[in-house]
Amino acid sequence: MDSKERIAAALKVATDTKAFELGQGILGYVPALFNEFFPGRKALLVADRNTWRVAGAEVFEALKAAGVPTEKFLFEEEEFHADWDHIELLDKELDKTGAIAVSVGSGTINDLCKLTSHHHKQSYLTVPTAASVDGYTSFGASITYQNAKQTFECPAPVAVVADVDVIAAAPKDMTAAGYADLAAKVPAGAEWMIADIVGAEPIQPAAEGLILSGFAMQAARSSRPASCCDHLFSHILDMTHHRFKGKFVSHGFQVAIGTLTMCAVFDECLKYDLSDIDVDACVAAWPSLAEEQARALKIFENFPAPRLGYDQISQKYGDAETVRRELTVVRDNWASLKERLAGQVWSFAKMQEMFKIAGAPYEPGHIGITRADIRDMFPKVQLMRWRYNILDLAKRGRFYDPLVASVFSKGGAWEI
Repeated sequence: MDSKERIAAALKVATDTKAFELGQGILGYVPALFNEFFPGRKALLVADRNTWRVAGAEVFEALKAAGVPTEKFLFEEEEFHADWDHIELLDKELDKTGAIAVSVGSGTINDLCKLTSHHHKQSYLTVPTAASVDGYTSFGASITYQNAKQTFECPAPVAVVADVDVIAAAPKDMTAAGYADLAAKVPAGAEWMIADIVGAEPIQPAAEGLILSGFAMQAARSSRPASCCDHLFSHILDMTHHRFKGKFVSHGFQVAIGTLTMCAVFDECLKYDLSDIDVDACVAAWPSLAEEQARALKIFENFPAPRLGYDQISQKYGDAETVRRELTVVRDNWASLKERLAGQVWSFAKMQEMFKIAGAPYEPGHIGITRADIRDMFPKVQLMRWRYNILDLAKRGRFYDPLVASVFSKGGAWEI
């Protein structure tokens, strides 16, 4: 299928997005789409200084010329993230203007407009200015709230106008970041396979088959098709306000290192023969919920969100019989599961080479962290989201410690 056919197929299963325009020189499509979906409404164009220059001003004038009452809201900060104070700011603007948001920007502005529009029980229109993230059409917005990076459930935009000329002119680093964010689907997909077979979170065939990951997230009503442990390394860096050379590191560049790390984890995991798991011994050694909660509080005690691990493990904890069922199904189906995982995941070496070609980070030092920093993040990564992941399986099967250690030991991908 060509790109138009793929988009049309994706729109058929999308729950929120009704129009997706992709082409060169198409910023002028915005007024017609706005009037189609929001007849008689006022527009609030949301941009920052850079995105105003590359596309916002043109869209603003096009809306006004088409007779759409239009106001603008510009973020003046040189750097800003999708934090809750910005949500409150936009909420007030929509309250004041009674307008529909028109997002002109990349991931941060899109997520802010997505959630604040949901707060006002309305949709919005988005104009991406860079191929820097995969979430323009995703269900949910990733926002930092109470010091914790959280994905808030909220619908995707009703319409997207992606002008290739604008996107192609974006800085190359932004495109490389988008490539890395997209590449995260490779190990994330394998973790979804594991969650599916143990019964924690079933694969949805419509989402699995989509090439356009944002639409896949709409079909699944979840970010599961797009991320798992790979993104959690990035969330930790965001929540600890990591900076490199005085600047925040882009989401995609952070995810690049998380993705490489999880490819390395799968490289090591696929060396195991999980068909010989001693299920009885694992169940006998399985800690209680109270013990897991205490472990989580200890791990996160000096973290900006000290109860994050506690809250998440309280949601995803499985009792001994649940663990028995999960390990039994993995043990009894390991040969076929291993084959599926091997077909899904790229090796660390292949992914690293692709990142080199794309211009994305391929060593931790490229984003200002060390291999030891990554190693030290693992306990938090395993605990910080309710979603079942490969590290949960390793904990249940009592091979977590050697699995993680092998990534950093002699000959490992991140040898220390």
